[in-house]
Amino acid sequence: MGKLYLLFEAASGYAIFRVVEAEDVASGTTAVQSSWGDFHRFASSVKLRAFEPYVSADQALEDVSAVSENRVTPFLLEFVRGYFGSKRCLLGVSEPRFGAALQEQLGKKHVRVVADEHIQELLRNIRQHFEKFLSAEVSSEELSKAQLGLAHALSRSRIQFNPQRNDHAVVQAIHLIDQLDKDINTFGMRVREWYSWHFPELAKLVSDIVLYCRLVCALGMRSEMTTKQEEDVNSLLHGDEELTQRILRAARSSMGTEISPLDIIQIRLFAQRVIQMATYRDHLQGYLGQRLSLIAPSLRALLGDHVAARLIAHAGSLVNLAKYPASTVQILGAEKALFRALKQARGKRLARTPKYGLLFNSTFIAKAKQRAKGRISRYLANKVSLASRIDCFRSDRIGDTFGRKLREQVEERLQFYEKGLRPRRNAAVMTEAMNEALATSAMDDMRGSDIEETPRPAAAGLRADRLENSLLVFGSATDADAEGVPESAAPETPAHDVMMRKRSHDDTSFVDAGDAHLTTLGAQDSSREAIPREAPRKKKKQDKHRAEAVHETV
Repeated sequence: MGKLYLLFEAASGYAIFRVVEAEDVASGTTAVQSSWGDFHRFASSVKLRAFEPYVSADQALEDVSAVSENRVTPFLLEFVRGYFGSKRCLLGVSEPRFGAALQEQLGKKHVRVVADEHIQELLRNIRQHFEKFLSAEVSSEELSKAQLGLAHALSRSRIQFNPQRNDHAVVQAIHLIDQLDKDINTFGMRVREWYSWHFPELAKLVSDIVLYCRLVCALGMRSEMTTKQEEDVNSLLHGDEELTQRILRAARSSMGTEISPLDIIQIRLFAQRVIQMATYRDHLQGYLGQRLSLIAPSLRALLGDHVAARLIAHAGSLVNLAKYPASTVQILGAEKALFRALKQARGKRLARTPKYGLLFNSTFIAKAKQRAKGRISRYLANKVSLASRIDCFRSDRIGDTFGRKLREQVEERLQFYEKGLRPRRNAAVMTEAMNEALATSAMDDMRGSDIEETPRPAAAGLRADRLENSLLVFGSATDADAEGVPESAAPETPAHDVMMRKRSHDDTSFVDAGDAHLTTLGAQDSSREAIPREAPRKKKKQDKHRAEAVHETV
């Protein structure tokens, strides 16, 4: 097509190189590539034709960030168009995706953008000898300073975050809590095994590991037990006189062996270390709750500290969790079981995929009956998906209002599965949550201002019809419509018996489409009434009878 040029992005600006010995470059032999290590040999094949430095450090950061994200800035586009004009040539770049974006901006009339292995090898050698190409214009010290400054600026821009909304702390805290639980259990068992040589009956009387370690520190050697030690044991057991007397009687008539004072010192030191780990674990649990109340208050109110933190940690971040659909959230943590079930499925045999992953640790799954666990898991995953999106894109002044309302909805759905009590409509619950959030925000504004004034009526009680459009984000289809519950159904109707008929397992219930429908945008009107299935059939019968009556009259 024409001559070959190379576009090189440096920390100081953009440069365009012309490949002179195209045949040697195209050959790509090992001898030619090894000779490019010499600057004079490489400079005879590649010539510097144009160099456009950045105007400021901010522009350098903007352009380098854009290139790393495969975007073309106006500064780069103007430089390339100004140099080539109407020339017909090839332009080599480092990344194929960046080349596709640049080709789209330049068009395919004159310049054709390419990116292959030979181009990358040439650009690698240009990066190696770039300081020598610009030695006449810019010193090597200035280039080094530009590279260092741009590297620091780029690193700062990549890790900028709001310290109050940093979910990385939640991920590390839940991982550390899990590790501490394992260590406390392992070390506590070691203390129990060690001290049981001296007092084996204590392990049968006290099952809690931390309390066992505290009692080991208080009791010490059985033969040297004093009245003060008996009082310490009683205080550790919170005044349980019966258990205290049983421990003291077992200590006096124990079958254990005698140990030296040096042994009891080491056992006590080890037990104290386990107690310190348990104390730090409790402190870390409180820290996790505080961080979640700032980062994901709705998710915390819906699931609790541990399950919410494990979901965020498994997804990698709150943003990743908010991007997941409800079906992915439902089996998050059960990926191995899912792929094992899909792999074992053969022919027409249906795969028994898992119903839940990390959500199994939620209290709602434990409360549900066995036949309703799959349904409540789908419904809970739907609400978790909504709560994570609210927390990710929320304002800091909303708080956990939506999380509490979503939790109430899940509890109502449990009552519906067990007793057939009709739950509230989703649009009504979301309107109530929005009004409560706005009222709380208005009260916070009043407390923060020095001038006392009454809240505006519009802020405290917005009309439901004005909020109807915004509630579409949370799913405007009502829960009653989504689950096939008619609006006129009586609360005492045994709807759970109706739901269970004609179905043998949880995964194929007729509420699947309704649960998935809750997460769609622009759903059907929430004021729509459920139409009974028998209505069209009755209408046809009425028309038939009316036609027969008219025929007889005629």
